[in-house]
Amino acid sequence: MNLNGAGVLVTGASSGIGLATARALFSKGARLAVAGRDRQRLADLAAEVGGTAIVADLTADESITRCVDEAANHLGAIDILVNNAGVGWTGAFAHMPAIDIDHLIRLNLRAAILLARELTPPMIARGRGHIVNVASIAGHLGVGGEAVYSATKAALINFSEGLRQEVADSGVGVAVVSPGVVATEFFNRHGSPYLRSWPRPITPEAVADVIVRSIETNRPEAIVPKWLGLVARLKGSLPGVYRALNRRFG
Repeated sequence: MNLNGAGVLVTGASSGIGLATARALFSKGARLAVAGRDRQRLADLAAEVGGTAIVADLTADESITRCVDEAANHLGAIDILVNNAGVGWTGAFAHMPAIDIDHLIRLNLRAAILLARELTPPMIARGRGHIVNVASIAGHLGVGGEAVYSATKAALINFSEGLRQEVADSGVGVAVVSPGVVATEFFNRHGSPYLRSWPRPITPEAVADVIVRSIETNRPEAIVPKWLGLVARLKGSLPGVYRALNRRFG
């Protein structure tokens, strides 16, 4: 898909992967609507990329509809949706409050599905469009201490696969990009700084580059960094070996 002149809605654009992706798309000539919860950061980004800022809490259904409407008012047709908004939670599942479970499911999964539902029909009608869902390696592997987060990302990966099959002959592409550890504010926000020396965090710009290439080449799925794909394949083909190694090394 040619990004020059394409109308793009990026969620979770206040920082991290969303911010880097908006900048990368702008460098390709895309026109942008950026959504998130930090009003000042969004305003700064919108000024930088000549886009429009949409302050929205995507856990609320009315905010999802308003987000799409405001983006469409600015862009006209929304050619590309980057579903990047998400939140994490670390700790023992047995002690996870129900309100936090609901929040993760509503933002990480439900909001992405509802945004895709809003935009898929007009994309199909035009015979052109692309949806990118930003998942996580946790969705492929499952991570102790992040059981619900892992579940939301696993569901997003499978939603992407099912939607891709449905729109296969429509001119609409669907990609899912699953990053590993990324050097963003993500871990600090849910109270558990990343302290491991390995694997080393990658930059949000590295993930943004993969997102852009996935759109341009209609690549259905990408894990970044690439070597983590080997770990996901090991779990799928030799789960007993994977679990033994996970118990030993984490």
